Amino acid sequence: MTPFTVQIPQSDLDDLADRLSRTRLPRPAPGDDWTYGTPNAWLAETVAYWRDGFDWRAQEERMNAHPQYLTEIDGQTLHYVHVPSAEPGATPVLLLHSWPGSFTEFLDVIGPLTDPVAHGGRAEDACSVVVPSLPGFGFSTPLAGGGWTTARIAATLDTLMRRLGYTSYGAHGSDAGALVARELGLLDPPGFLGLHVLQLFSFPSGDPAEFERLGPDDHAALEFLQWFSSVGGYNGMNASRPQTIGAALADSPVGQLAYSELFASFGNGTALVSRDQLLTQVSLYWLTNTAATSARIYFEDARAGAEPRVNHARTGVAVFASDFRTVRVFAERDNTQIEHWSTHEEGGHFAALERPAELAADIRAFFAG
Repeated sequence: MTPFTVQIPQSDLDDLADRLSRTRLPRPAPGDDWTYGTPNAWLAETVAYWRDGFDWRAQEERMNAHPQYLTEIDGQTLHYVHVPSAEPGATPVLLLHSWPGSFTEFLDVIGPLTDPVAHGGRAEDACSVVVPSLPGFGFSTPLAGGGWTTARIAATLDTLMRRLGYTSYGAHGSDAGALVARELGLLDPPGFLGLHVLQLFSFPSGDPAEFERLGPDDHAALEFLQWFSSVGGYNGMNASRPQTIGAALADSPVGQLAYSELFASFGNGTALVSRDQLLTQVSLYWLTNTAATSARIYFEDARAGAEPRVNHARTGVAVFASDFRTVRVFAERDNTQIEHWSTHEEGGHFAALERPAELAADIRAFFAG
């Protein structure tokens, strides 16, 4: 367990600023809105702020305010934040980030989880948190070979928790992190306390009887999924040619910004992620050159050949209004112990960034239940 500090060389920041000063945008699409993808007007404004207003060193300070470490498991370097709570009997919880996110998604969640009393909660609901960078993301690099599916990552993170001395723990995740959390449920290691996720990716089986049980909110959720399918081209690219798109993103910070459009466009304009939050994620990918390696999680899962399995672990779901709204009929078919279900009127796919206090309270409620 080697202590780690984020400290990007100034020469890398100077190179980024130079590249941003020489940005060449594509010819604008008709209307220059989000219809065709990331619009030029948004890119130009965001690039100008990235070059002249964004303070990476301030973000480094936020990261380094929490103890970070490197370790090696299964030949893979793993970076993680580890913040034990001062409260006795605190519940250990893994916090698992999204794509195109990172461990920094949870910086504002750590305090409310580890010290709930200072944030209006109860001492007995405290959590000790471990926030890894998933293999291939950020500082969990270089990626050691192929085969890093969400199932393999789950097993590796279980090893990490045991190495940290936790014989019992739970997991929270969103997006890629939600998939890893569910794989932990399928693995069901000794002492596993359950998974709390923002999404359960359960879809129609084709049985007409399933649709007979759907209400208006469920149909609205399916319409949202249909919208996302029409704009989520990165799914196919990451799952088929991660090295091809990775070459473009490794050479263009503006390409990395445009490809990370979900932070601004998820929910068809309802995202609440701030410009600084977005640029922290994009800068981290750029400065660690992890566009290609992070995308490989899609590639590996697409080729894993894993058969669908039912999750029997204790499960909680927090449904935020502008996110994928998990359809409970389908979710209960695939997950037999859903014991917690909450809905939230604001926030979306990146709720840890958008509504950190609300998310932390929901995580505490699930693991206290």
